[in-house]
Amino acid sequence: MTEEQQEFKRLADEFARKELLPHAAKWDEEKHFPLDTIRKAADLGFGGVYVADDVGGSSLSRSDAAVIFEALAYGDISVTAYLTIHNMVSYCIDRYGNPEQRQRFLPSLTSLQKLSSYCLTEPGSGSDAAALKTVARRDGSDYLLTGSKAFISGGGVSDVYLVMARTGEPGPKGISAFIVEKDMPGVSFGKQEVKLGWNAQPTASVNLDSVRVPEANRLGPEGIGFKIAMNALDGGRINIATCSVGGASFCLDTAQEYVKTRQQFGKPLAAFQHTQFKLADMATSVQASRLLVRHAAQSLDARTPSATLDAAMAKRFATDACYDVSNDALQLLGGYGYLRDYPIERVMRDLRVHSILEGTNEIMRVIISRELDKLH
Repeated sequence: MTEEQQEFKRLADEFARKELLPHAAKWDEEKHFPLDTIRKAADLGFGGVYVADDVGGSSLSRSDAAVIFEALAYGDISVTAYLTIHNMVSYCIDRYGNPEQRQRFLPSLTSLQKLSSYCLTEPGSGSDAAALKTVARRDGSDYLLTGSKAFISGGGVSDVYLVMARTGEPGPKGISAFIVEKDMPGVSFGKQEVKLGWNAQPTASVNLDSVRVPEANRLGPEGIGFKIAMNALDGGRINIATCSVGGASFCLDTAQEYVKTRQQFGKPLAAFQHTQFKLADMATSVQASRLLVRHAAQSLDARTPSATLDAAMAKRFATDACYDVSNDALQLLGGYGYLRDYPIERVMRDLRVHSILEGTNEIMRVIISRELDKLH
């Protein structure tokens, strides 16, 4: 890390240990979305990490963000994951928005006075995102949006929704992106989903019933919505992999402390070679994941031809490997690991979804294979 990144890590570590970790179990149990705490993160510049500074952003790189989000996820994966999604939406508006859109939306997003959500997945199109059926029909100078988006983090709470909708032909070239605001007539939300993990953030469907959206809220020209969505997901995949590394690091540290004090057969678990080997493998998995993620972040910063490949590889490997680390940590804690009095089971539940969202790990393998052919 650079000296600046070491300082970012120190700030994020301190925030995670003071503001997130002490409350994470309670937020999970009560399914509480800690808005006040999330807004405190804006004071450190975490509301617009890679947004330009003229609209309140921090103007940092993806490599900087990887350091920050790993440290935050050590304290609470669910809250950090929501912050990464909010940052992804802000990035899209910053990169593809016109000057009026940037000035209109971004200052309130980077300050976290307003929250945002990313709306691509639908009940009938998950992995096959280009098959989405939400329609945006021209009506004078406006669009009428009709459809439903599923599994939306921040659904019902966020103020701004980046919605991908079909304006033209079937397939990816017929998709456009729109900034939909919560209070627009015709916007409604499904019930809050009951989930295995990620309980400290809301998840609900977003329903659009002939929502009138002005042309001024279309992001970029018609037909580039799928490009915007996929570009955002390269960064999103790195972010989710980073959250996995942060959670796995916490599990590794917790397991290491536990085996030093837990006695069996007259000596601490840490004295057994099997335990030492297990911890060695866990530490190796965390470090390998971290290095893949940071390499992918550097690749995206440099916009190298392999950026999409590197992001998919990092996401596929880190989310699987770090979940395995949490599972191994639970095993080392034995029966105590299975109890909610201990934090491992919560982290394990939070990590499980990372191999599904931002593109399943099966789809990551498809992308890796496709990108290898391109580069070859």
